[in-house]
Amino acid sequence: MKHIFLYIYLFVLYWALVAFLDKRGILEKYNITAWGPVLMVRTMRGQGLLDFLGRAKSFWRAFASIGVPVMFIGMLSMLAIVVLADYVFITQLYSGTIPEPGKFNEPRNIFLIPGLSEFIPLTWGILALAVTLIVHEFSHAVLCKVEGVRVKSMGVLLAPIPIGGFAEPDEEQLLDKSGTGGEGVASKGERMRILSAGVMSNFVTALIAFTIFFGAIGAIAPSEKVMIISVADGSTAEVAGLQSGMAITHVDGVKVESAGEFILETSGVAPGSDMTLRVMGDGGARNISLPIGRSCDEEISLVIDRVVSDSAAESSGLSNNMVLKQIDGERIDSFADFASFMNDTIAGQNVQVEVFNRTCNHSQIFNITLGVHPDGSEKGFLGISPLLNGGIVFNGATIGEFPAKEYLHALQSIPSKLTGIEGWFIIFTLPIMGLGGEGFPGCDVLINFYDPIGTAEPFGNAIFWIATAALWIGWINFYVGLFNCLPAVPLDGGHVFKDTLGSIFNLRLKDEARSEKLSRKIVTLFAVAIFSSFLLMITLPWIIHGF
Repeated sequence: MKHIFLYIYLFVLYWALVAFLDKRGILEKYNITAWGPVLMVRTMRGQGLLDFLGRAKSFWRAFASIGVPVMFIGMLSMLAIVVLADYVFITQLYSGTIPEPGKFNEPRNIFLIPGLSEFIPLTWGILALAVTLIVHEFSHAVLCKVEGVRVKSMGVLLAPIPIGGFAEPDEEQLLDKSGTGGEGVASKGERMRILSAGVMSNFVTALIAFTIFFGAIGAIAPSEKVMIISVADGSTAEVAGLQSGMAITHVDGVKVESAGEFILETSGVAPGSDMTLRVMGDGGARNISLPIGRSCDEEISLVIDRVVSDSAAESSGLSNNMVLKQIDGERIDSFADFASFMNDTIAGQNVQVEVFNRTCNHSQIFNITLGVHPDGSEKGFLGISPLLNGGIVFNGATIGEFPAKEYLHALQSIPSKLTGIEGWFIIFTLPIMGLGGEGFPGCDVLINFYDPIGTAEPFGNAIFWIATAALWIGWINFYVGLFNCLPAVPLDGGHVFKDTLGSIFNLRLKDEARSEKLSRKIVTLFAVAIFSSFLLMITLPWIIHGF
């Protein structure tokens, strides 16, 4: 939690500086307004471009009119997500099963700010956020010109990094705060078009970006398989220059295409000698000389990825991420070794299992009585799953196989799943969760395991940069568009929801002022309920389990 207090300290210093400059009138001199720690940096530039684009009135009105029902679809979808999340949260609260806070609850990850959030890389995140803010706010501004609402300024919100953009229309014309209507004031229909234009532009941009992303993904083919999954701090592998995400293509000049071949080629290398690994990383191939040591973490060993519940392994104390060294004195260097040994055992047999932890601090020996195998056979069942795709520990690096063919197929099949909830869930969580909870690897990893083919071949490695940029632009536009659909002021969806409720109430009450007042109260209640539920879901796990 130390980094959290550092962020808070730096943010307080920033806020103090903003307050000082604001009090001295320096911010006002440069047309900057401070709202607490948030700066509104205004400019009058771009008015001519808005006037030029606003000439296509029929196009923009049709575009924004389509955006109104789209916004309501997004509104219902977001409300359903919030209600479902609240239901799950309340159920966990009453049953006492609220999970311990994890990285999704950390303050730096809550608002998905590029560079601050561990889920969003700084460069791609800023690029995507810039595109998102430009298309959203620029669409508002163009529709204001179309509907005759004056745009006083445009600009960016800083706190201290960019957190939003804005087009500042004449609020008396747009929102009719006096409630009197009159000449020059936008009608409810005009106001709804203006407010829905930003969301519609975000969704269209997301559609274009995802089309580019899946097009690029469809133009690559698997090449390499052997992958460095992780590298232990201070290990021989780290010192030599091996990094997680790299692909290993050759061992001492011999091509390796699986973890089994890697084991075969490295098993005969004598301790104390050097081995040359050909790796793919940072967009190119290079050789790395790796000295072979004798310490426990510098031997080939099998990683325990998962311990089966209620198994003999769990009862004895084996846990995830331990490294299996030997069973009954027999070395276990691969999944094949493990499977071969277990095939010769029987249920009820006592075995001695030796493991060490990933940091190689100490070795442990467990005496375990094997259980009955779930498949009904007579062989014994230990109850561990080795790391996916044959993961092994070698000289401090965990080596496995990147499922390039299967992963590519899973990515390419996402569009076909968009007819159901599953596909939209994958899209909504892809950059954070990936396809299996591991997060999206990004072009820095994909570039090591795939090659461009067909029409994409002339692009070379640039196809991976295009795919990654398109994914982040599409995802952030989609996310921001959906979030703005929430029926909570000050979001666009809140204003549209308020106008819609006001029109419905007025049909019954025949009193526009009273209908407006009632709709405003309901929307305020929605805003309090929605943002309170967000706050509780984020903070309550910390309150219950402690910081």
